[in-house]
Amino acid sequence: MFFLHNLERRVTLHPSYFGRNMHDLVTTKLVKDVEGTCAGDYYIIAIMDTFDVSEGRILPGSGLAEFTVGYRAVVWRPFKGEVVDAIAYSVNPHGFFAQAGPLRLFVSSHLMPDEIQYDANATPPQFTNNADMVIEPGTHVRVKIIGLRTEVGEMWAIGSINGDFLGCLQA
Repeated sequence: MFFLHNLERRVTLHPSYFGRNMHDLVTTKLVKDVEGTCAGDYYIIAIMDTFDVSEGRILPGSGLAEFTVGYRAVVWRPFKGEVVDAIAYSVNPHGFFAQAGPLRLFVSSHLMPDEIQYDANATPPQFTNNADMVIEPGTHVRVKIIGLRTEVGEMWAIGSINGDFLGCLQA
């Protein structure tokens, strides 16, 4: 789910950038450092604007200036039970891996409908029900998140396609 979140971060600036456009450089450095990163429980998708850039404070011994910047950002926090659209990128006998934006998912073969079976003889290997459902690398799938694990800078999820309107998305 997407949220608009007020955040704060310290940004350092090298003395060679001191001048009249310092605040623009601080904002540019903030966007470069923060957008697209995982901040624990959520991903920072985009910075909307900065609303508070403090006076620079010179760090002793280095000459760098440190600014505290308050900003608003669009963040995405996946929740247990949320349904997301993803793209499968790897298939093996135990299940398949998929990517939903920045979130990596694994769907175990035990969390798929019983009629879907692994076909190792196909090229590339795939899960199929020998009718209209084929899951291979590049397939768009709809997955329900049943578990999340977070670490510093990374997040993983376990998903299921066992349910109504889950599985392959027909184009």
